[in-house]
Amino acid sequence: MQQDKDNKGSMTVAEAGRKGGETVRNERGREFYETIGRKGGATVKAERGRSFYEEIGRKGGETVKAERGAKFYEEIGKKGGDRVKATRGPNFYEEIGRKGGQKVKKLIEEGKRAARAAMEKQQQEAQSEASSPAAPPSEEGPSRTE
Repeated sequence: MQQDKDNKGSMTVAEAGRKGGETVRNERGREFYETIGRKGGATVKAERGRSFYEEIGRKGGETVKAERGAKFYEEIGKKGGDRVKATRGPNFYEEIGRKGGQKVKKLIEEGKRAARAAMEKQQQEAQSEASSPAAPPSEEGPSRTE
């Protein structure tokens, strides 16, 4: 690579790429990259499915955890929380907490209703078995022992 630097006027592939990227950014703007990124993401999703993104996200998370440790996630979580608090205010957390609490309450009620329905069904089945005639005796006869 040093030879590339010795030739006056030449540049490395990395430098050429960086220069080209800056030129495109200056000519077309940030929105251009957002648009082509979305199109590329949609194409990959269509070809490989959602599970592909789940897999690479998990692998990336494992790599970051191995390199930086679990403490890193605590730090970025705190930074993110502080940022949300600064932009949306502390009332935002009260609002989403209330919504989350209402959702949990609804799920608990649905679970209790389903459990009651299952118990009632079991009781009805048990009652119908108890009220039905007994099964006829076995036709095999007595067993022989030697």
